[in-house]
Amino acid sequence: METTELIELTVFASVAKHLSFRQAATERGTSSSAVSHSIRSLETRVGVRLFHRTTRSVSMTEAGQVLYSKLRPALADMQDALDGLNSYRASPFGTVRINVPSSLAAFVLGEAIELLANNTGLKLEVVATDSLVDIVEEGFDAGIRFGERLSQDMIAVRLKPRFRFAVVGSPDYFVRYPVPVTPHDLQHHACIRYAFPSGKILNWEFVKEGKTIEVDVTGPLTADSQELMVDAAARGLGLAYIWEDRAAPYLCDGRLRRCLEDWCTNEEDLFLYFPSRKHQTAGLRAIIDAMKA
Repeated sequence: METTELIELTVFASVAKHLSFRQAATERGTSSSAVSHSIRSLETRVGVRLFHRTTRSVSMTEAGQVLYSKLRPALADMQDALDGLNSYRASPFGTVRINVPSSLAAFVLGEAIELLANNTGLKLEVVATDSLVDIVEEGFDAGIRFGERLSQDMIAVRLKPRFRFAVVGSPDYFVRYPVPVTPHDLQHHACIRYAFPSGKILNWEFVKEGKTIEVDVTGPLTADSQELMVDAAARGLGLAYIWEDRAAPYLCDGRLRRCLEDWCTNEEDLFLYFPSRKHQTAGLRAIIDAMKA
């Protein structure tokens, strides 16, 4: 097989996986027009149409589906063969794609990023989103999630540190409102709510002496960004229920104060997870070792 033919087939597989010329171009580090040219060239060479294309959508033809079903395992075997050579390298090499919750990305990837400085052949692509993602379907090498969101067929490595929530408000807010003593007092407070990408609102959960209380709060602001939430709380808009690490700089300089701290004792374990593979890339293995150290 000539190099051009192999390139066209790998481009086809990328478009088939994403059903998007733009996403395939992003994955391959090229332009959408270059991807489109490769697909047209492949279709001309094989003499059949592989994709139905409109201005809004891309779908595979029956011929495209047959080709993809045969091609995908072959390309996976080729990648495994190349990955098997990584054990002979002196340093990690290649590109590792990781999916991580946007609210925690800044606090968990420090060791992995430091690894890049000393390994010029290693590249890291991070997609930060609080949406639940199928890392295999979306082409990620690994993901980071809390334990209750992990699939049973994944290998999971516990990371440090553990995370817990904090309820915070500004000094100005506590001049206007009394400091809550129990979670039930939150019904009388202005609260800044977090919304998942699905639209579901996060209830505030508290644990004390084995007793768990979940509160459905209300307030003037609902957001899907903890950065916005902590800023709004510092401006005196209301109380925010956010990761302790996110609030730390504001607590240190006095812009925020904690409350209900004796109820915020529940710590959650975070995991780096990945599918079981015969040949794990040296890059992913190095990142796993760095993050669990």
